[in-house]
Amino acid sequence: MLLTSVGCPADELGVTGDYLSAGTWGGENVSMQIDQELVHVHIGCTNGDFPAPLAVDGDGRINVAGSYVLRAYPVQVGPSLPAQLAGVLTGRQLTFTVAVNDTVEKKLVVLGPVTVTLGREPKMGPCPICTVKMRAAKAAALPNARATARSRTRSAG
Repeated sequence: MLLTSVGCPADELGVTGDYLSAGTWGGENVSMQIDQELVHVHIGCTNGDFPAPLAVDGDGRINVAGSYVLRAYPVQVGPSLPAQLAGVLTGRQLTFTVAVNDTVEKKLVVLGPVTVTLGREPKMGPCPICTVKMRAAKAAALPNARATARSRTRSAG
């Protein structure tokens, strides 16, 4: 991987091997929580889930499909929608956007660009960050959602 340099520990660059480092990535009104199975993102009062580990290419870019809830606070309204997370890693900072296919409103919603830093606690305005227990439940549901999406794609084709 091109991001790793001699004498510089990988976590100082925000990567572990070829993947975005696990942990808390925070910013102003944005959060990314990464564990072995799930990348959980909050941008304002919205949130989404993407599969982990999240690969970082040689140019520091990430790109992954997942699901996203646009109306999540104070009470979740509406379904989880197909989404794409894409960004660029520079050192310990990741600048990214989330493009959500709002199938309810029939439009593309782009959130960001936003920037998070590895090891920084997020500062979330009125919207809380999901708890570890909530993220674990979402991670368990994510493989089922992917299987359903694949099944729909095969049926449509």
